[in-house]
Amino acid sequence: MATNDTAENAAAEEGGKGSKKKLIIFIALGAVLLLGGGGAAAYFFLMSGDEEAAEQGSVEPVKREAIYTKIRTLEGKPSFVATLQSNDSKRHYMQAFVEAKSRDPKVDEALQKHMPLIVSRLNALFSAQSFEELQSIEGKMALRTEATAMVQSIMQDKIGEPGVETILFTNLVMQ
Repeated sequence: MATNDTAENAAAEEGGKGSKKKLIIFIALGAVLLLGGGGAAAYFFLMSGDEEAAEQGSVEPVKREAIYTKIRTLEGKPSFVATLQSNDSKRHYMQAFVEAKSRDPKVDEALQKHMPLIVSRLNALFSAQSFEELQSIEGKMALRTEATAMVQSIMQDKIGEPGVETILFTNLVMQ
């Protein structure tokens, strides 16, 4: 019986070694496939853009730092205060701190130069808003989009390009 037990133990050890070898081979093959696939994907995504840029013969421009210009009233106050239209009989007010985001110093200069026109048009835009509509996030986003389009239109007329990426409300309070 002792010989049968040792023979069975030896066979089990050989089977264990074989399955361990198979496991190691499968892990190694999986790692090779994973690394190869990742390398191929990286090559595809990284090199495909270089070929297109080489074909076009142009280099992508370097992104400039953002320039934030505070939109101020003539007195230098950094905020707008507007009476909002409302369906109820109460008076509602909005106070907004506004900044224009651009990436060109000449746009910043043009914003400073034409600040009275920009402030006047934004005051008219803000005063025409409905209190009920501005209570939702969608209403505030729509107002920001309208303000951006308005300032871009002014910049287009004055310097020949929109120049302003977006108008930002750095503080917006309604009551």
